[in-house]
Amino acid sequence: MSNFEYPQSVREVSIHAGSRTYYFDVKKTKACDYFLTITECKRTKDGKTMKKQKLFLYKEHFDSFSKVFLDMVSFVNTEKGKQVIR
Repeated sequence: MSNFEYPQSVREVSIHAGSRTYYFDVKKTKACDYFLTITECKRTKDGKTMKKQKLFLYKEHFDSFSKVFLDMVSFVNTEKGKQVIR
């Protein structure tokens, strides 16, 4: 039997976006520090099962991650605008 404890959620927010749902969770480490998980959840093509992908972001990476993320969003909006092209 394992003594592993799952990190405790401090704050949770979800966004429903079409066939996908994004979950943002701030979790607490054993040392009582925080980190962020972003989970994308979507149905597979058969529509019966869910596929999940998870990204863990730690505080020491927040600044560089947010700079690159905002730069990429700005690039896409400048190049293609905010209107969705399908």
